[in-house]
Amino acid sequence: MATADPHAATGDVWLPIPPGDIDGLPGGLSYVHWDAGPDYPADPARCVFYAVPYMKRADICLRPLPRMAGVRVVQTLTAGIEHMLPGLSHLPSGAVLSNARGLHDASTAELALTLTLASLRGIPDFVRAQDAGEWRGGFQPALADKSVLIVGYGSIGSAIEDRLTPFECARVIRIARTARDTVRGPVHPLSELTAHLPGADVVVLATPLTDGTRGLVGRDFLARMKDGALLVNVARGPVVDTGALLAELESGRLRAALDVTDPEPLPAGHPLWHAPGVLITPHVGGPSSAFLPRAKRLLREQLTLFAAGEPVRNVVATAPSPLASRSTKP
Repeated sequence: MATADPHAATGDVWLPIPPGDIDGLPGGLSYVHWDAGPDYPADPARCVFYAVPYMKRADICLRPLPRMAGVRVVQTLTAGIEHMLPGLSHLPSGAVLSNARGLHDASTAELALTLTLASLRGIPDFVRAQDAGEWRGGFQPALADKSVLIVGYGSIGSAIEDRLTPFECARVIRIARTARDTVRGPVHPLSELTAHLPGADVVVLATPLTDGTRGLVGRDFLARMKDGALLVNVARGPVVDTGALLAELESGRLRAALDVTDPEPLPAGHPLWHAPGVLITPHVGGPSSAFLPRAKRLLREQLTLFAAGEPVRNVVATAPSPLASRSTKP
């Protein structure tokens, strides 16, 4: 892992949150506020730590990178970093890209549970009935006694299981890229995913978007899901083949609850809006009242390490550097 250069601390730190709103920022650094406005707050060439604006278009977030010749750390406020990867080639050698692992666990897991419960208990239909002034009862499935498969058992996947625990699920099956053991039980490798799909009543997607997960949920994946199963996506839209999902929804065999879609934003008139058995929220897993205090804490902790010349955490990529390659342990 690359170590921040304490001499680089003479430059600027770009923050998407006003510095005065973040208690406990380390001294000795020059802080400026930029949240993707048209004008830069300072010369990008002086930036040494760039905290990327949250929920802004990728092209805007990438725009200053070619001019940030002295940047040492690029810190996203998202767990996914795919929108910033095109800018890696612009970073000076040894600069690091860090994600926001842990920041969105509570909020995203809360929404995953909300989508699951709302879909199973038919809440969208009840809301439509309320709008129409109609009393429509009926028997609805419960989360209790269901088997839930979590695909992508990182910090968000684990937080989702935390919130499932009181609901008396029959079983929680955990899938990640590689196998490991946890205090709750085994995490199965991605290679075993197809074997576990037929037994799951609810499949929750919480995996990052990578070359290996893009289109993971395609025709074969969906065909292996049991009749009447619910697919919940709080990961990224392109993890799911939209055309294949639409075919299953329109047949009535599967249901879906989606916080992310492909394309996104979902355009007006797209058939997914009106497909039977689908609940859609507009990518709101992270943006909640839980975001700001956790974002401030992450930035404070990362900048404290940076100011002290210590390695920052959550590094997911490093700009090519012979020196960094020699100093990285195998």
